[in-house]
Amino acid sequence: MGRFADKVAIVTGGASGIGEATVRRLHSEGATVVICDIRGDAVDRLIAELGTDRAHGHLTDMMDLGAVEQMVTDLAARFGQLDILVNNAGMGSFGRVTDIDLAHWREVMTIDVDAVFMASRTAIPHLTRSSGTIVNVASIAGMLGDHSFAAYSAAKAAVINLTRSMAVDHAPRVRVNCVSPGLTATPLAVGLTGNAEIMAGYGECIMLGRAAAPAEVAAGIAFLASCDASYITGHNLVIDGGMTAHSGQPNFTRILAGKSHLDEAETAIRR
Repeated sequence: MGRFADKVAIVTGGASGIGEATVRRLHSEGATVVICDIRGDAVDRLIAELGTDRAHGHLTDMMDLGAVEQMVTDLAARFGQLDILVNNAGMGSFGRVTDIDLAHWREVMTIDVDAVFMASRTAIPHLTRSSGTIVNVASIAGMLGDHSFAAYSAAKAAVINLTRSMAVDHAPRVRVNCVSPGLTATPLAVGLTGNAEIMAGYGECIMLGRAAAPAEVAAGIAFLASCDASYITGHNLVIDGGMTAHSGQPNFTRILAGKSHLDEAETAIRR
C-alpha cells in the first residue's frame, strides 16, 4: 500500500502550503494522517478531498502550548500509536530588531520554536515505543542572514539546532531531521511570488530559476520520515533550488561577456 501503511502521522499547520502537500503525500503512501490546524474550514475541505477514513482533523492553536501538548497526548491515545510527527506550523516575520517589538518577537518564537519543542517533547515517548521519527520544517533563513528577517531567521536557526540536539539525545529509537526550504509557492508567500520585482531578484540567486512547489518540499519530508532514510538522523535537508550553493559573488561570465574579457578576468583573479 505504500511506505507508510499502518503508520499514524501528525502534521501541524497541515491545511495549506507545505503542510497540506505533506498530508497529501503521506496519505497517498498509506498513512493515517491527522491534519492539525487552526482553520477548521480548511481542515474540513482537505479531509473531504482525501475522502478516506485515514484522514482526520484536529483544531489546534500553536500559540497555546498547553493545547499543543494536549493535542499530541489525545491523538496518541485515540489511535493507540504515533509514528511520525511533522512540525510544520509556523509564521513569517519581516523587520529588523529595531523595527519589531517584544510581543511580535515572542509570537514568532512561540509558534516557530516553542510549539516545536512542546509537540516533540510530548511525542517522543510515543515515538520511542514505535521507533518513530520527527521531521521539522525550518528554512534556509535559519542557515544564513537575510535583510529584515531577524525574528524569523533566529527562530528557524533554533529549529535546526533543536533538531540536531533531539537527534543526539533520542537515538537510536527516534530519528529527528529537518528540511530547510527556500522560496516556496505557498499561499503565505504570495506577497513574494506574486511580485514581479521581487521574483526578478530571486531569479538572480535561485539556480533552478523558480520557486519550489509545495509538493517538492513534501517529497523531502516524506523521504526523511520513511524507511528509505533509516540511517539518517540529525540532518538538515536543504530544498532551495541551489540558492545556498552560491557564494554570492558576481556572475563574471555574464558581466564579462566575450572570450577576451574572460581571459582578462581569469588573469586578474590569479593575481
